[in-house]
Amino acid sequence: MGYPETAEGFMVHDHKKWTEFKKGEFKLKPFEDRDIDIAIEVCGVCASDLHTINGGWGEAPLPLCVGHEVVGKAVKVGDAVKTIKVGDRVGVGAQIQADLTCANCKADQENYCPNAVDTYGAPYKDGTLSQGGYASHIRAHEYFTFKIPENIESAIAAPMLCAGLTVYSPLVRLGAGPGKKVAIVGLGGLGHFAVLWAVALGAEVYVLSHTPAKKDDALKMGAKHFIVTNEEGWEKDLAFTFDFILNTADAMHHFDMKKYFSTLKVMGRFHTVGFGDHPIPTLMAQDFAPNGCYLGASHIGNRPEMLAMLDLASKQNIKSWIEEIPISEKGCGEAVKRVSENDVRFRFVLTKFDDAFGKRS
Repeated sequence: MGYPETAEGFMVHDHKKWTEFKKGEFKLKPFEDRDIDIAIEVCGVCASDLHTINGGWGEAPLPLCVGHEVVGKAVKVGDAVKTIKVGDRVGVGAQIQADLTCANCKADQENYCPNAVDTYGAPYKDGTLSQGGYASHIRAHEYFTFKIPENIESAIAAPMLCAGLTVYSPLVRLGAGPGKKVAIVGLGGLGHFAVLWAVALGAEVYVLSHTPAKKDDALKMGAKHFIVTNEEGWEKDLAFTFDFILNTADAMHHFDMKKYFSTLKVMGRFHTVGFGDHPIPTLMAQDFAPNGCYLGASHIGNRPEMLAMLDLASKQNIKSWIEEIPISEKGCGEAVKRVSENDVRFRFVLTKFDDAFGKRS
């Protein structure tokens, strides 16, 4: 059939064979007046892709084309679209639709809309399944489509659209800025963005890592301190130090949470955006009592935060740390396998979509 009714993508058909991608065709949702069709140029590889296709977060609808860090060219815009025109270079993150009428949406909390549609693996009202960015095209609602600043390269911009926003939103909402001491747990795909943004926002940044291997990279990104949490007593000299901790690692099931809590200021927060496959450690209510601390989490971010983040990156010339892999059945498999092995510095981006799908318009 082909575009505009369908798109091509690299899809996983079996959770047990999650590194095996096969190129196939899938149906696009019906085109509506605020929709934008994007011919994809690059797509970042997110740990969410891995947790979805390997079944770590539960059964997902298969076959599935993942990928929610999409940058490409707008090739068709609906009659009611006002912010994007054909030919614009645009991006789409981890959310592709919301009702835009509920109380959350009206309060710029559309990322918590009860009727939100994820960029892949979620049903639209007509029953069509959303499919992601390891593909030739994606059809996105205008509200979740963003112009990419001219001075940010497509491959650099792509991982900002999920990983970047996922940490930017809580950093801003929790008050990262001058005079604040912020700890970032983990220096991976999410964590490296957390350091870059927190430094750009003016906070004093500490990186907490289980290994000293990434100390030089953390300092190059602007962190002032690097703490190795595998060392006995690492937390002792940090009592009541941090305004908040942002955890980006998906290994909380290994954490001694009382040690992390002890480093927080009174009423400080331990906030996680690292979502693993295992439950977090059992906690007692009294574990929070010595400093009145809080434990929380968040889900991506909203449109104003996305726009502000891209503007910050543009004005301060902030660059994602990426490795590029040409998209193909083999390339997709290699990317997710290496993500599972933490063998990436610090984010994969799939490229050369024209080689896989031809020139599209």
